[in-house]
Amino acid sequence: MIKAEVFSTELQELAKFTKVISHPARLAILKYLAETKTCISGDISDSLPLSRSTVSQHLKDLKEVGLIHGEIDGLKINYCLCNSTLVKYKQMFDDFFKDMTSIDNNCGTNCK
Repeated sequence: MIKAEVFSTELQELAKFTKVISHPARLAILKYLAETKTCISGDISDSLPLSRSTVSQHLKDLKEVGLIHGEIDGLKINYCLCNSTLVKYKQMFDDFFKDMTSIDNNCGTNCK
């Protein structure tokens, strides 16, 4: 048995998602796509301090969790955000943290 299997499917999915967005370059790519609405992968490497091969790997990781999709247009790939996936993960995050923030714990006020 794989240790992750003892956790719910939802927690496993949320963990996979957070692992993908834990890299600042992938967050920058998501932000860039949100601002430009759609773009060609080469545009990303022109706008961020990343090589085309690095951008390509990050795009692959983002695509694997469904945050983006790409359409082939000749030799180029046009990428854009998958809004339904973003909404799904936002809801999962909201639900996850809602359970924690609704608890009145008495751990003190030393939390930063």
